[in-house]
Amino acid sequence: MGRTMKLVRTVALVAVLAVTAFVVPTSAVQPTDVSLVRIRHAEGVAVGGEDVIWILAVGSDARPGQAMTRSRGDALQMVGINTRTGSATAIGVPRDSWVAIPGHGREKINSALYFAGPRGMAGAMRNLVGIEPDYVLVTRFPFFEDMVDDIGGITVTNPRRFQDPYLKKEGFKQGRIHLDGYNAMAFSRIRKGLVGGDFDRSANQQRTLRGIHARIRSQAARPGFIERGVMTVMAHTDTNASPAELFEIAQAVAQVDPRKITTCVVRGRIGFVGAASVVFPDVAQARRLGREARPDAALRGC
Repeated sequence: MGRTMKLVRTVALVAVLAVTAFVVPTSAVQPTDVSLVRIRHAEGVAVGGEDVIWILAVGSDARPGQAMTRSRGDALQMVGINTRTGSATAIGVPRDSWVAIPGHGREKINSALYFAGPRGMAGAMRNLVGIEPDYVLVTRFPFFEDMVDDIGGITVTNPRRFQDPYLKKEGFKQGRIHLDGYNAMAFSRIRKGLVGGDFDRSANQQRTLRGIHARIRSQAARPGFIERGVMTVMAHTDTNASPAELFEIAQAVAQVDPRKITTCVVRGRIGFVGAASVVFPDVAQARRLGREARPDAALRGC
């Protein structure tokens, strides 16, 4: 029955998208707030299949009027979803990690988006972790805020109190807290008020992803919830993936078991290249994380 209902929903969504393609504004009119770029062999997503889907999620630091996929990346999370087991792993990478960017020498990894777009970011991540993502998802932070508001906000567990005089003057208290769109953005972007700096910020981004997933999963069974979400994103997305792929990705995310999510952050040491403060990542650890998250390891985690 479950497979039959899923097939019906997929067919229905594709049919609706085929019709609304004529009335939904194109990216030339509607603002492009999301970019989903298929990078490699993925021809589609088969929930219940054997493959792990790897999605590199990037928060673009683009200012109004700047190209979203040619600005620096502010949040970097490599997310793997095992569609057979319902498990998932997120590998966080500090944005100032000093890495090899294909065709551009060694730079901070967040500049890979600026130099070479989503494919350059995918190459930089492959050089560090040893995994090339199937997709690179880039979004603007204002759209991220709207998305969190649209799903009713999220709940995260904050391990220690912190604040930032610019983004969150009153700070975030310790413990379970509910975040609306703006506060989810601030929680994910603040670094200076954290003991572990960029490393703790990456961990907070993963807590935010867990909160988003929990909210989506709690609502996924509601008729039309995933369909409306996919169509909303489609209206703001530039992508080379099909509508059916988008729906399948959304289904894969919704079917992840919260008890089977593992998260980790690539470690490193703070140093300088010239006058620039950078993170020299622990490449051996990053590669180990990549190996342990292979499909044959059933996404055991970090």
